[in-house]
Amino acid sequence: MDELRGDQAAWGFDGESVSIRYETKGWFRSPLLKLLGNLEVPVAAVRDVDFRPGAGRRNGWVMNLRLHERMDPYAAVGAMLDERAQPFRLTGPAKTELVAEYLADQLRFAASQAEEPAPSTPTRLVPGLPLHVMTCEGTARLEGDRLTLVWAGTYASGYKKKKQRREYSLADINGVEWAPLDDWGWGFVRFVTDGSGQEASGKPKNDLNILRAGEEGNEIHQVFLLAATVTAHRWARGAAAGLALGPGDVTEEDARPGPDDPEWWKHAARSAMETVRAPRLTLNLPGGGNPRVDDEPEAPAGVGPAPAPEGAATGAAGADTAWIFEQIERLGDLHAKGLLTDEEFGQKKAELLDRI
Repeated sequence: MDELRGDQAAWGFDGESVSIRYETKGWFRSPLLKLLGNLEVPVAAVRDVDFRPGAGRRNGWVMNLRLHERMDPYAAVGAMLDERAQPFRLTGPAKTELVAEYLADQLRFAASQAEEPAPSTPTRLVPGLPLHVMTCEGTARLEGDRLTLVWAGTYASGYKKKKQRREYSLADINGVEWAPLDDWGWGFVRFVTDGSGQEASGKPKNDLNILRAGEEGNEIHQVFLLAATVTAHRWARGAAAGLALGPGDVTEEDARPGPDDPEWWKHAARSAMETVRAPRLTLNLPGGGNPRVDDEPEAPAGVGPAPAPEGAATGAAGADTAWIFEQIERLGDLHAKGLLTDEEFGQKKAELLDRI
């Protein structure tokens, strides 16, 4: 099996599947792709191959595998993922353009002749189970059809530490949302259930459906893989249940709004707005050189906050103003993608401007 070497990986094709081996040497390589290591993509999962000559760096080529609906869990949860870290994207120099185009034609033809993908196909594209993820806030473990969150990390809030843990059945999870690191060094994965909207606190640090990830190590990429893995197993479970039903029957999974439903995306956009509206607090940790967002310390009864040093108010106001404009830009992106109406965008923008 010949390999096509690109900037991020080497792709091989044996007629039935695409073998992807990601490059792991070099500090400049994607941490996410390093975690993945390698993937085996059945050609039955491929809907189309997008090949663009001259669209890459220095007139190089760009090739993307477009998978069938509910076959690409990375695309489902990684709308905000840097395109350089897309698992099914390969770029290369102009000198290998003809070889790359030939492979694209082979893949495209094989995909057009392939049968329907098996229900379990998405689970072959994600890390195997059991999957254990650890962040500075806590841990997550996915095993079988159970997901367990435990908040025992250094940066877990007092509220989460008091609750200790939460367990889910995959059948109870309607969707998964992933947010990359923000300017304060926090990202998260959120698990959406029927009751998550009513119990959400508006602050990720106190939301029992969220596991936060910091900027240390590769935490944010680990929770991204967790989000993709949960999504893949949800899809496989729903597809298997659909095969067991008769014509016209509707599974519980299909009856719930999902990523293909505009209402699901509206809910995701509103959740994102609630997150950016939450107040941001900074705390200088002992021995740390950089400020970091974390829990607000509780003051003893009858004791007010210490007076701020002279000039501190001006600095805080400037930082808060910069943060507000960044959030307006993010809302603008959601609005441009059609996830927010003109009225919703205008209302939230006005609310943020009022805080300056």
